[in-house]
Amino acid sequence: MTKLNFNEDWTYWKFGDENNKHPISLPHDAMLSEPRTLNSQGGTNIGWFEGYDYVYEKRFFLNDLSDKEIAFEFEGIYHNAEIFVNDNLIAVQPNGYTSIYIFPSNLIFNTMNAIRVIARNSDQPNSRWYTGTGIYRDTHMYVLDKNRILLNGIKIKTLSYETREIQIDIQTNAPGPISVDILDQSKVLLHSSSNSNGTARFVLSLPTAELWNVDTPYLYLCRLTFENDIREVPFGIRKLDFSATSGFQINGERTILRGGCIHHDNGLLGACAYPYAEERKVALLKKAGYNAIRSAHNPCSKALLEACDKLGMLVLDEYSDMWYIHKTKHDYAPYVLSNYRDDLKNMIDKDYNHPSVIGYSLGNEVSETAQPKGIALCEDMASFCHDLDDTRPVTAGINLFFNYLSSLGLGVYSDKKADKQQSAGSAFFNDLSGILGQKFMKFGATLPGSDQKTKEAFTKTDIAGYNYGIDRYAHDLSKYPDRLILGTESFCSDTYRFYQLAKTNKNLIGDFVWSAFDYLGEVGLGAWEYKKYAKDFSHGPAWLTAGVGRIDITGKENGELAYARVAYELDDLRLAVVPVDSTKKKHSPSAWKMTNAIESWSWNGCDGMPAIIEVYSRAPQVSLYVNNVFIKNIKNKKNKKLKRDCRAVFKTIYHDGELKAVAFNESGEILASCVLVTASQSTFLRLEPERDYYKPSWNLCYIRIRFADENNILKPLIRATVKVAVNGGTLLALGNGCPYSPTGYLSDTTDTYYGEALAIVKPSGKTDVTVEATSSFGDATAIIKLLP
Repeated sequence: MTKLNFNEDWTYWKFGDENNKHPISLPHDAMLSEPRTLNSQGGTNIGWFEGYDYVYEKRFFLNDLSDKEIAFEFEGIYHNAEIFVNDNLIAVQPNGYTSIYIFPSNLIFNTMNAIRVIARNSDQPNSRWYTGTGIYRDTHMYVLDKNRILLNGIKIKTLSYETREIQIDIQTNAPGPISVDILDQSKVLLHSSSNSNGTARFVLSLPTAELWNVDTPYLYLCRLTFENDIREVPFGIRKLDFSATSGFQINGERTILRGGCIHHDNGLLGACAYPYAEERKVALLKKAGYNAIRSAHNPCSKALLEACDKLGMLVLDEYSDMWYIHKTKHDYAPYVLSNYRDDLKNMIDKDYNHPSVIGYSLGNEVSETAQPKGIALCEDMASFCHDLDDTRPVTAGINLFFNYLSSLGLGVYSDKKADKQQSAGSAFFNDLSGILGQKFMKFGATLPGSDQKTKEAFTKTDIAGYNYGIDRYAHDLSKYPDRLILGTESFCSDTYRFYQLAKTNKNLIGDFVWSAFDYLGEVGLGAWEYKKYAKDFSHGPAWLTAGVGRIDITGKENGELAYARVAYELDDLRLAVVPVDSTKKKHSPSAWKMTNAIESWSWNGCDGMPAIIEVYSRAPQVSLYVNNVFIKNIKNKKNKKLKRDCRAVFKTIYHDGELKAVAFNESGEILASCVLVTASQSTFLRLEPERDYYKPSWNLCYIRIRFADENNILKPLIRATVKVAVNGGTLLALGNGCPYSPTGYLSDTTDTYYGEALAIVKPSGKTDVTVEATSSFGDATAIIKLLP
């Protein structure tokens, strides 16, 4: 088999406007260039983009391959895709997140052929978050041997981590001899041969092999040869075990999931799933301290899984945001009952050989699980997943309180509500949380009705997925001692409480915060913005992102992440400050936000103004100093907040200089200290490539734009427009981390947000990339070298 990249030399146009074609390479997101207006039927859900249908076309010459079979794979088309080959409709795919393979029989050799794809997204609203439009993941052409191993016909699993025993199952379309080689990079560790009668199985032992886990994600290569067909599959040796008595284990060692939910977009790039962008996202999450991600609320890309395998990030892959009850008027609900078996098989085929995948989520906040019909569907889905993969557990993210509310008829979708733009489903719960606050919503999960309307569904999956149910944990760990509990969604402010419980209760296996990374759509959901950045708090068309991530849309960590790292015992002490120029000012509301503090003491020009400082520590007591002047000491014995959390809040007066926090033990001995220093009065524009080189196979370069002093200390109050030009590549996106973004990310100028912005460049692959930026505070240049 030969697998060819099929991403180049496409054109696209808006449906009905064939005279306005544009040349592109894939992946591509057409929605990102649409107007954002009040005419958008998707509204706040999708960032106010209007939503249209698009046509993609590729013409290509095909040599005489009559002794082969040709197939094409589209990893992701959003959505309701129609695929034509030489003007014949070959396939349709309503699911925007599921790959599709086509085997056209009408290709013509030794001449030009054409593939045309229609991606429809004018049927708004169809999603609760930004989807993008078009062919947003990779495409491939396969040149297949007549006698071959089937696509997705290789399944590798670990039988024993102690003896390093693995099982390889292969499906072929004909009988014949088959051989396997296990390679450690280029070194062949083991060779074996057998015969296939349509299926074949190898059970092999690699006693000296390294195990795969989050700390040492060691990968091997399985090479299979069937006649002339050669396939290579990376894999890792790791075994999952899960029980209420031992918790969740990888290779016999308990692992607490420090998880974060992510959507599928790549920030400024929209929905485009560039492999480099997917790997960068995983690398940033790993650096932040997460060891697991939940692919909310759809199957993730292959590129993301490859990055997770490589970097040691665990994955809970999720099927859908709805089952047969709509959440938006034109979502996938009408297809679920007829398609879920094909969809789940597609997801499991994609995931099976990836050691990073540790489980499957059947859905998110599917209130159908409060109904007999939905409970039966849950059982059938779980059983089907187990039939296809007996190595991984199954769960579903169930919102306990919403299950109860929906059983009372509250928040249930109807076309009438949709026409009146009244929220339903998860959006109803989100709106209610915004009005009543997170404490009320977590209290609602403790009501008897919330237990009554979830307990049966929880018996149908291996792991009970709780959305915002932390106030139930202690009670349910006692009441249901055989139940494995996973926080499939939680508030950031609950991180400490969760981790304290998880350390002493093995049947509480992990938590996924909403969310780890900010994302497009659901605008303003988690944003605390001041008027200086958001002219209004209406969440209208100038708003673009949710503002809810511990990492912002550009990849910058915030104070909430500093808190989470201390809560997870990854750091001893961190220090953050609420923007001093806005201490007493009103910000936009959100129940999902814990703090808007950032790790800076450079509030030049604010001398003498009130300041709120947050110190994150697990120590018995912490003290704060400004310019070596003692401010206050907080002890956990006298402060209930610090005693049951790792966050101490101080109020003082800002003065330029040094802010220092010191953590002590009960005897007054210093455990840790943390210092923030004020920047000087000098301001320089800086361009800082995340890597100062690139390889031809890399398709992106990221360059951080910062205003800083001569010591490179960030100056968050410096704000200016920056204009960017690129030689040796193309500027793909430019923007900042503010959820309020009237201009979007596709121009060559951007405002800065707390002193920073980000440029993303697609290099030519032929020369060095030169990036030049100009601003009222000076100019800057960065050169990214091309490596041979």
